[in-house]
Amino acid sequence: MKKNSFIEGTIIATLGILLVKVIGIIYVIPFNAIIGEQGGALYGYGYTIYQLFLSISSAGFPFAISKITSEYNALGYQKAISDTYKISLKIISVISIIIFLILFLFAPQIGKLIIGSSTGGNTYQDIAFVIRMVSFAILVVPFLSVTKGFLQGYKYITPYSISQVIEQVVRVIIILVGSYLCVKVFHLPLKYAVGIAVSAAFFGGLVAYLYLRRKMKKANLLPKEVKEDKVKISTKEITKKIMMYSIPFILISLVNNLYTTVDMILLSRTMSDILHLKANIVESIVGVYTTWGIKLNNIILAVSTGLVTSLIPNIVTSFTKKDMDDVNDKFNKAIQCVLLVIVPMTIFLSLLVKPVWTLFYGNSYYGPVVYKYFVYTALFGGVYTIIINTLQGINKYKLVITTVLIGLITNAILDVPLMIVCDKLGMNVSYGAITAALIGYSLSIGIALSILYKKYQFRFQVTIKRLPKYITSWIAFIAVIILLKQWIPIDLKTRLIQIPILILFGITSFSVYIFLNYKNGNLQLVFGNKLKSKKILNK
Repeated sequence: MKKNSFIEGTIIATLGILLVKVIGIIYVIPFNAIIGEQGGALYGYGYTIYQLFLSISSAGFPFAISKITSEYNALGYQKAISDTYKISLKIISVISIIIFLILFLFAPQIGKLIIGSSTGGNTYQDIAFVIRMVSFAILVVPFLSVTKGFLQGYKYITPYSISQVIEQVVRVIIILVGSYLCVKVFHLPLKYAVGIAVSAAFFGGLVAYLYLRRKMKKANLLPKEVKEDKVKISTKEITKKIMMYSIPFILISLVNNLYTTVDMILLSRTMSDILHLKANIVESIVGVYTTWGIKLNNIILAVSTGLVTSLIPNIVTSFTKKDMDDVNDKFNKAIQCVLLVIVPMTIFLSLLVKPVWTLFYGNSYYGPVVYKYFVYTALFGGVYTIIINTLQGINKYKLVITTVLIGLITNAILDVPLMIVCDKLGMNVSYGAITAALIGYSLSIGIALSILYKKYQFRFQVTIKRLPKYITSWIAFIAVIILLKQWIPIDLKTRLIQIPILILFGITSFSVYIFLNYKNGNLQLVFGNKLKSKKILNK
């Protein structure tokens, strides 16, 4: 296996994650046709709870292991790296079993918490069944996560990315085949189709984990005999370091997942218990919020996830060497990548929500209405992810936890009042929850950037200086789409006609956008270009 540089790692990670997300968004077309909006809501109930508990059992460990591996590798401590991986597997074994038992045993109580007194749709027993089915994935996926973190710390981004593709392919095959057989062949109740779909996480994780273990064995990353390091690091010291690094990551990841979980519960309970909306309306909106809209957002988040995958080990390496100029440079590059790539993707999906939604999910009233605003949570979430992971990479855990909690608490406080206000104003209820989330993200981002600037000497002049050029290109991008809308109808109901419509809009708008950013130097500044001199780029 070959180690990857920062930009190379970013490109490989982003392409790998993008491929995973593309597969993830394509499969939902037949999956949505099989299980429908009610099934989508049930899937969202179970999978959102799974992700919340997964963050407790494993989310902190990959980044912690990546960070520790990067540190020890920079210092040449190979024995310590090997011990770190083995110890982390033992720790994760205990945590995973405990989390599995909690999910399996208390699934009915969780189901009641989610839907409250709502009737006429999915029952709490249905939700409990789905949660129990997905709980088995907790026994596998954390081990896969730790192994990914180990390879990420070594800067082996290629096998990391390939494993994600393998995991997704296996998962999608089981989801589609299993749900189709349940509904269309054996005519079983909907909960069984959704149960098989969520259990696919177990099988996808298992196959990917076996692949990575095989690659590690071939590369001899974990030899049976490793020479003692010049500085001996004890098991107790390594364990303490793993927990010290993991706990902040776990708390942060837990809070991140609580954004979706809190919104899901409050949205469902407010619509059913306070506003007394019909069950089919509640589950249509919740389905957009927890399943179908998230799938589309994942295309946008793939870019920020790819950045973080390569950003963390490189920032840790630079920080360990006390090269803060390089840390600052990489952080600015990551933010500029968001401005260059994620912003136009978000705008495109928002302005063309009708053909996008119709293509993937068919005709729906609530889908486009909710998603045209919900898509901006992916943009704010992407920026937020990069900032938070940068702070983690330079050991500013207290700052991370403080800013994250401020954002989450603000979101939770504003959720219900803003939903009620939106309902009174005749707007979709979900807009209140989305607005609360965006305000929470904005507070976390603003506080973190302010403290990075004032206390830790981060400087954003390069990014701020080029911001007018980004804004100009965004305005031109929007103008092209609006002009095309005057000539090309986008409210056609036929599914296949959406493909040429979106291709035409995409090619035209992004061609103009890429051309403008090539001319003003934004492309070269972010991705590099030997044909352009530094003098031109700094204009």
